[in-house]
Parts: sequence; C-alpha cells; structure tokens
Amino acid sequence: MPVVDVYVHYVNKVERKDRTEAELVKVISWLTGFDSKTIKNHLKKGTTFKDFFKAAKIHPNAKLITGSICGVKIAEIDDPLMKKIRYMDKLVDELAKGRPMEKILRSVSPKSESPAHQKK
Repeated sequence: MPVVDVYVHYVNKVERKDRTEAELVKVISWLTGFDSKTIKNHLKKGTTFKDFFKAAKIHPNAKLITGSICGVKIAEIDDPLMKKIRYMDKLVDELAKGRPMEKILRSVSPKSESPAHQKK
C-alpha cells in the first residue's frame, strides 16, 4: 500500500484537531530521518510502506513509543514493518490528541539525538 493513501487521512485527522500538516511532517521526519522534501517525494512517487521504511533511518528513541494502536499493543507486534507503521500511527494519534510536541518526539535531552536526527 502506498504511504500517500494513508497520509491524506493523517492530514485530515490532525487538521480536524487544529494541528497542522507541518507538525505532521515534523513527526514523520523525526521517526524516519527524512526531511520534508524527501517525504513529499515519497508521497509523489507513491512509495509503498515497505520501501518507505526500508529507506528510513528510524530514530533511536522510537523504541520509547509504547501503548496500543487499533487495540494492539505496540510491544507485542513482531513484524518489523508493521511495528514501524504502528509507530507512525501512534505518533499521529498523539499529535491529533494535542500532546505537546516534545513528548511526541520523545525528547529526553538534546544530546540524546543521534547525528542523523539532529536539526540542521
């Protein structure tokens, strides 16, 4: 399934809750290591979730994403691709629920970010 098919629903979900597409891109960038231009290119090309996450450099703090999504505990998901998809779903849910960005991005401290995930 192409990421763009779900992305439009992500945008609608966060905008209904007075969040922005820019905030959504920030969350996806944090998780994947992609900049906004790379995300837009993947959407334009119709990249599948499999290829999208294959190219991504998942943030080391993604393991701090816990809880349930669609009734399934993230910790119990064995399939690596499905776990990454559910990480993204959980981050989008947290954004839509109004959670502060620093909590969504699992900000422990600025020094805890790996070089691939630091702002330039």
